[in-house]
This record gives sequence, C-alpha cells and structure tokens, in this order.
Amino acid sequence: MPSALPDGDPVPSDGSLPPSAADGLTARSLSLYVHVPFCATRCGYCDFNTYTAGELGTDASPQSWLNAVRAETALAARTLADLGDDRPVTTVFVGGGTPSLLGSQGLPAVMDAVRDHFTLAEGAEVTTEANPESTGPELLDALLAAGFTRLSLGLQSTSTSVLRILDRTHTPGRALDVVTQARAAGFGHVNLDLIYGTPGETDADFTASLRAAATSGADHVSAYSLIVEPGTRLARQVRTGVLPTPDEDVLADRYLLAERELTAAGFTWYEVSNWARTPDARCRHNLAYWTGQDWWGLGPGAHSHVGGVRWWNVKHPAAYAAALAAGRSPGHAREVLDADQRSTEDVLLRLRLADGLPLHRLDPAGRDTARDAAERGLLDRGALHDGVARLTLEGRLLADGIAVDLLG
Repeated sequence: MPSALPDGDPVPSDGSLPPSAADGLTARSLSLYVHVPFCATRCGYCDFNTYTAGELGTDASPQSWLNAVRAETALAARTLADLGDDRPVTTVFVGGGTPSLLGSQGLPAVMDAVRDHFTLAEGAEVTTEANPESTGPELLDALLAAGFTRLSLGLQSTSTSVLRILDRTHTPGRALDVVTQARAAGFGHVNLDLIYGTPGETDADFTASLRAAATSGADHVSAYSLIVEPGTRLARQVRTGVLPTPDEDVLADRYLLAERELTAAGFTWYEVSNWARTPDARCRHNLAYWTGQDWWGLGPGAHSHVGGVRWWNVKHPAAYAAALAAGRSPGHAREVLDADQRSTEDVLLRLRLADGLPLHRLDPAGRDTARDAAERGLLDRGALHDGVARLTLEGRLLADGIAVDLLG
C-alpha cells in the first residue's frame, strides 16, 4: 500500500503561499506534474500512491479525479497569480499510477485543463507515462493531437521470470512494439524504464534488457536499482525468506553493466540513473527537479515546490476530490525551507548530474572534501580544476554518500 505522508505545517485553506515564495521568481522555470492514481493491478514492489478499482470501490473514479484536477489547476493559477507569477509552463509531466488508463479522451482532457489556466512555453516538453498494455495507435494519435511530445514506457525487463517476480502484467516485447508505434506516429522522444537487481535476475537477463532498450528506437533510458519498500508484497517476500534480499555488490555490478552497454550503444549519462542519446533527449522535467526550479504537483498525494515552499496533497483520491469540491486546498501539509535546507538539497541533487556541482556552492570545508574525493578517484580531477564537482563512474556508485561528505 502507499506509504504514509510526512507531517508539516498546515496548508492555508485557500492554498496561498507566503510572499517569500516570490523571491527570485523570474530566475526559475515553472513546471506542472499531474499524478494519476489509478492502476489495473498493483505491482509487488510498488509503494506509490496508486489504487486499483477494488481498492477504491465506489469512493472515487477517473471522472471525479479529473474534475478535481481541473479545480486544482484553477487554484494553482490563482495562487501563482497572487504572487505576481505570469511565467509560462516549460514542462508538464503526467505520471502515476498508469496515466494511459485514462485513454484517448482522459489524457487530452488533462491538457485542456492545463491550457485553460496556464500558458505553455514555446517548445514546452509534455510527457506522459504509459503502460505498454494500455497503449496503442489510437491513444498515441490522440496524445500527439493533444500536444504531448514525449512518451515514457515501463519496460522494466525483457525476462519473463523477472517480470513475474515484479508482478508486471505486460509481455516482454510489448513495450518495444509501442516504441516502434510511437516513433511511427511522430513522437520525437521516447523513454524506456528498466529495473535491475530483481531477485533471480542474471547478468544475461539485464544485458538482454539493456540491448533491447538501446536498439528499440527509444532515445532515453532510465535504469533504477530495485528498492525493497516497507509494506509492499516484495518486502513481505524478502522478510519471510521467499525471495533473497537484493545484494549491494550485484546492484553495483549491474549499474556498471548499464553504463557499459548504453555508452557502447551511443547513449550518454546525464544523471546517475538516466542516459540520453542526444542532449535534446534529456528529460527537461526531471532536470527542473534536480536543479531546484519550481513545480506545482496536481493530484492526490502530489508534491509541489515554489520558491522554497514545499507542500504535499492528501493521498486518497476521494479525500482529494472532496477538499476541492468544498473549495479548499487539497494540501495535507507544507514546510518552508530555510537557506541552509535549500543549499543542502541543491548539493544532493546537482551532484547527481553530469554537469556537476559548482564548487562555489560548497563551504571551504566542503571544497577540501571535494579535493580529497578527487584524489580517491570519486570526483573528476579535471572538472574540479575548472571549479565543478563531477562524479566519476566509481563516484556515481557512491553518489549519496559523497554528497553527505561534501556537506560535512
């Protein structure tokens, strides 16, 4: 089941933001994230805020969700306008959950709601995640007509045994077929997600998945190590000994395998878990997160960040819809980050990027630590000489620990 929300300060009933959120507004871009909480089935490793029809019962539906998203989009536009914010939206990302379950009517309706209240920047990146089994030519054509520019598909693995352990319902080749269909339809950018380290997965399994992704026509590949999240079916299987705990050394070896195979196929890493065939293929929406830009998260459980104010919505779709129907913000809680907290997050996130972390963002002790890390082969010496802390391949395996060390 979905994990619990963190505590925080109350969100004003009208969703208003403090004046401090407007500081430096024009120096940051604005993005929208839309969370679709529906799934046909629940994967055993997933603790995302998603619900099957059986879990929701009659308390919520895609239509009540869409009505609520329309209302929150209007709320977002009013709240930002009150700050004097007239920025165009540079990226939109519809995630979940399984957005493709909304179909060729529902997903375009989401973009209609966005355009009713916001201006899209010229060349805006508009992405939706999609499940291969609920995506075909009709949906792809409708997405393009609605202005979607990028498709993100969950391949996870081409091994039937790995997919079975992950409780994935799609057939191994279906995602690859959808890439071909998306390219033929006219999508300029297509991403495939992979998961590595599933119990029982072999090097040969992951190699085959990488090579299939690299030759599919996708121009972006994301590869994430399997995390055993508390409360999931996978966690129970590991706890009871049905499945072994993922081995850290195996995970490291699989990451090195991903780097080797994807680089050989013409992809370049730009964030620890992400590779793109060209600079234009990089996910601009995720780059907005990693570089501290502003975004408003629409939907149940969605998180937002504007000018150092971070808040998160109530999780259940019924409670989310009820709040908006009553004219209230669906925000569950929020926090206002101080300068030190924002600086810490900036280091943690920017260090993951191939562009690296400018050394001036570190204090003197952090810069000394960076020089020591370079001596140990964890940061690139040449980049450090140019004033940038950039992870080496070995450093990428230890990215979070290195960031903590740099922060002292």
